[in-house]
Amino acid sequence: MTSPGKNAGKKDKLLFTPGPLTTSASVKEAMLRDLGSRDTAFIAAIRAIRNSLLGLAGLSREKGYECVLMQGSGTFGVESVIGSAVPPGGKLLVVINGAYGERILKIAGVLGIECEALRCNENRKTDPGEVAGRLEADESITTVAVVHCETTTGIINPVEETGSIARGAGKTYIVDAMSSFGAMELDLEAAEIDFLVSSANKCIEGVPGFSFVICRAGALDHCEGQARSLSLDLFAQWQGLETNGQFRFTPPTHTILAFERALEELAEEGGVAGRAARYSRNYDTLVAGMREMGFVEYLAREDQGYIITSFRYPTHPAFDFTEFYTRLGEKDLVIYPGKVSDADCFRIGNIGRIQDSDVRNLLKAIASVLEEQGVENAG
Repeated sequence: MTSPGKNAGKKDKLLFTPGPLTTSASVKEAMLRDLGSRDTAFIAAIRAIRNSLLGLAGLSREKGYECVLMQGSGTFGVESVIGSAVPPGGKLLVVINGAYGERILKIAGVLGIECEALRCNENRKTDPGEVAGRLEADESITTVAVVHCETTTGIINPVEETGSIARGAGKTYIVDAMSSFGAMELDLEAAEIDFLVSSANKCIEGVPGFSFVICRAGALDHCEGQARSLSLDLFAQWQGLETNGQFRFTPPTHTILAFERALEELAEEGGVAGRAARYSRNYDTLVAGMREMGFVEYLAREDQGYIITSFRYPTHPAFDFTEFYTRLGEKDLVIYPGKVSDADCFRIGNIGRIQDSDVRNLLKAIASVLEEQGVENAG
């Protein structure tokens, strides 16, 4: 008889983060099953997930799209696309207004890909007009990449308008939709997206272990033989999945099983629209409560998505973020440090298996911690 683990009975902290995030008991339970990587049931799960992800995007193979699963975090998926989709001698334009756009630029640099950065302030949406200007000025650019929901701040970038410009200029278009796919409506066909990358542990509410790429079949075909990595070869990964339904290298079996259940729960909630509604309620509750305590958001309301929100530090001299973070953690509540380069901020996520009642409990805890710190008002 197996004895209980040392963590048996311990309560999980609630994660108000952009992922990994709080998952349902049934998603966790799905991982209590061991399957071999060549087991027919596991191969069937991979096939079902690939089809479900295409369906979630409103796409299908009949419409000329494919879905590729890639081991590793979301960054692994982004790197597989950058390293496979940019042709030899090609040039990448990275549209940047946060840390994750900067990461794409760094990936390209490490891979030896010629690239150009189009930066704007972190509190401003990217400008499709500026993209058009760069493409017109430099015909050597072959590929454009942008982040949909820039997790640095929570800003939502105009990927549809940018896609129209990239397509009109004949460029390959890559969108990092890590923190938006599954909870924000996005028409990949209308947005002219060639490659969209997201991750298991974001808005679909799975656990970390793999990323996925939804791509136009024609664009994927052009990746053959172009990869700058063995393990992150996007075309070879797709080819392997198509040939025998298997990953080329050891797959994250338990993560796949958890994700299969997470997709079922997303459908039960009403799909993208249903999940968006819950996350939006979380966001509305959060912002109203934080403003009442005097907190100020980093972004203007019209630029802010409902996935994650950056708040400026209180100006009160008694506020110390490390202590603030630690005390919330002691109350089993986890928020996220900031990534904004020009302001002192912290972030609170509204995604994962949390409800607006959980957000209200977080707000009560924040008020309590502020009182403990001697901060009378966060303004």
